[in-house]
Amino acid sequence: MAFIELLTEDSAADAADLLEADRAQRGYLPNYARGFAHRPAVYSAWKGLLGAVTANMDERRYELATLAAARRLRSSYCALAHGKVLADRFLTEADVEALARARPVEALDDLDRAVMELADKVAADATAVTQHDVDRLRAHGLSDAEIADVVLAAAIRCFYSKTLDGRGIEPDAAFQELPVSLRDALTVGRPIEAA
Repeated sequence: MAFIELLTEDSAADAADLLEADRAQRGYLPNYARGFAHRPAVYSAWKGLLGAVTANMDERRYELATLAAARRLRSSYCALAHGKVLADRFLTEADVEALARARPVEALDDLDRAVMELADKVAADATAVTQHDVDRLRAHGLSDAEIADVVLAAAIRCFYSKTLDGRGIEPDAAFQELPVSLRDALTVGRPIEAA
């Protein structure tokens, strides 16, 4: 249960349009949107920042970096959401489960692993990032802008995950529908909301 009131379109008139858009996109009103409804300008700014970060980034790379950061941050909400995207679009459920449990995954190449390791390091302690970490990505063909994208993906995940977890916002009950082993592997922090 969230530590703050989760608003709806009826209780957050100034955020009603944002919440309605989220409901239309997901088919239900996600808890993260209900929590952000207290500060719709922040939520709108978040959406703009997220769009700016992902606009030029390979989607699969973004999802891998985000899952690595979410796992490090122990953010169930973000691990579940982005693990689901990876399983739906890019990897098998077994591969995503293995990633969530920090096990080797053959479907990843050396670049994928380097991306996830950098994102994990940024989320854990960005001051620990070294020139070697960056050079490793360059050696795999990433430009400086693409490396910046990986760092940005991990850094924005820190803001988002901590914003949700700091207010006790649980992952949506809809995540209960994931296969049990995948759901359990991706639940790395707060439990999923009861159905």
